[in-house]
Amino acid sequence: MSGKISVEDFGTTPEGQAVQRFVLRNNNNVCLKLISYGATIQAIEVPDKDGKVADVTLGFDTLDGYLGKHPYMGVVAGRVANRIAKGTFSLDGQEYKLACNNGPNHLHGGLKGFSHYVWDSSVEGDSVKFTYVSADGEEGYPGEVTAQVTYKLTNDNEVDIQYQATTTKATPINLTNHAYFNLAGHSEPTIYDHIITIIADKYTPTDDDALTTGEIGPVEGTLWDLREGVRMGDRVNSVPGKAPGYDQNFCITQPGDNQLCARAQHPASGRTMEVRTNQPGVQFYTASYLDGTLAGKGGAKYNKHAGFCLETQVYPDAINKPHFPSSVLRPGETYHHHTSYKFVLG
Repeated sequence: MSGKISVEDFGTTPEGQAVQRFVLRNNNNVCLKLISYGATIQAIEVPDKDGKVADVTLGFDTLDGYLGKHPYMGVVAGRVANRIAKGTFSLDGQEYKLACNNGPNHLHGGLKGFSHYVWDSSVEGDSVKFTYVSADGEEGYPGEVTAQVTYKLTNDNEVDIQYQATTTKATPINLTNHAYFNLAGHSEPTIYDHIITIIADKYTPTDDDALTTGEIGPVEGTLWDLREGVRMGDRVNSVPGKAPGYDQNFCITQPGDNQLCARAQHPASGRTMEVRTNQPGVQFYTASYLDGTLAGKGGAKYNKHAGFCLETQVYPDAINKPHFPSSVLRPGETYHHHTSYKFVLG
């Protein structure tokens, strides 16, 4: 991919910070577009079985869309993605208080998480590296954290993401990408014709506020059993919640360094996306709170169930649930999270 990365201006924040867009292309007409605001995936363009290219991620054409209020489209969420109960946690005998920005709970790093900053950026060979230094005490979290997210597009049509972080004090950390996918094309109305497979024997049930209860339950015999592949139109509106649809963490059956954890298929276009990760969980969200009020790319209106997210992660609220895999990073350690989205064409 060397020599196939171009860099262009994408606007300026109200504070006067320049935002850049990086465009990566491979030999198969797949294109990945990234912006330095939020280390965000702005577009992934993928051919269908007939060679027709469509952008398969929801998002915005201009920086203004990302500066405004939106549901984390394509961003890197952190310092801790997902929810922390009541915005509080204790670590090494000290209690920390965070903003409650999602009902009674803390979500995706707080009022201004990693998703709302301009990251330093650089092209390194065939990759783009984003770096953000989060100050000690930012959003109430302890420790100065240096986070790096590196994206690469391979000729195997794989969007490879490497996350790393270090800290000066013990802190929870859980980074993920919050891309919304629609393999028919971002402007298509729903994902009902998608088949979703999640390779997980267990999941973490949630309460009415979408917070994990602490239970780890079997998917067998439940609406959360997606091991054999389920057409979303046959299932998603039956999943209970304040807004019907999926918004749960699934416990990957056999976590590993590069473990296949999920697959999305769109038979009409021939596009398939495979998700691999070294994380123990993946949050499956079917965009149940989209309501058509956001003007997306090309003027598209994103309604309920217009996209889906597969957010690889440590289990939500792990900092308050010691029987969950740990989210704590300590000085001298390096957080390393790897995820890839591979597009199988035809």
